Amino acid sequence: MFLSIRSIPKVSWSSNNPLNFKPKISTFLFLCIGLSLFGLGEGLIMISYIGNSPWQVLAQGIALHANFSIGFITFLISISVLSLWIFLGQKPGMGTFLNAIIIAAMIDLSIAFIPTPELYISKFLMLVCGVLLVGFGSGLYLIANLGPGPRDGLMTGLQKKTNLPIAAVRAFIEITVATVGWYLGGTLGEGTLLFAFGIGPAVALGLFLVSIFYAKN
Repeated sequence: MFLSIRSIPKVSWSSNNPLNFKPKISTFLFLCIGLSLFGLGEGLIMISYIGNSPWQVLAQGIALHANFSIGFITFLISISVLSLWIFLGQKPGMGTFLNAIIIAAMIDLSIAFIPTPELYISKFLMLVCGVLLVGFGSGLYLIANLGPGPRDGLMTGLQKKTNLPIAAVRAFIEITVATVGWYLGGTLGEGTLLFAFGIGPAVALGLFLVSIFYAKN
């Protein structure tokens, strides 16, 4: 059952070393496809306009108490999360750096070319598709094993320390972040709750589907 997955699966195109800066073409392509889907999913969530993601809620809450922009606060949060990797034994790789570039580009493209639906049901379906795309994209790029992004590295690092299912660890992180952000004054919405509770199972499902279709012999 995908909800019980406790580690990142390995497949034929997975890198043996996350610090590999000369990966196979297939590994690099799956990394880029995964990050692109991740960014598209994030873009759809933002375009739906029915709730910030938990990390956006946190950034907004902190910004209300500091004389900085939400963008700069988001940057500081990423740096803070990366600093936690020291205690979790995580190491950055090619995927860590491409994470910021590709996901940011896909979010901008999504916002520029995909309109927000008028009907609420259409907005909600867009939100659900966004969460699922983030999950599946995470599955592809994490299995490539070329280094996770700051938040995914926090997830995989905590999973290794606790040996809890990935779905549970990710859900715990997102719910905690949303709660702290809300306490600080950040705005919650239906999308926030769906993302917080749904992203853990979505990432686990993405890992499961990718490992099934590309099982390593």
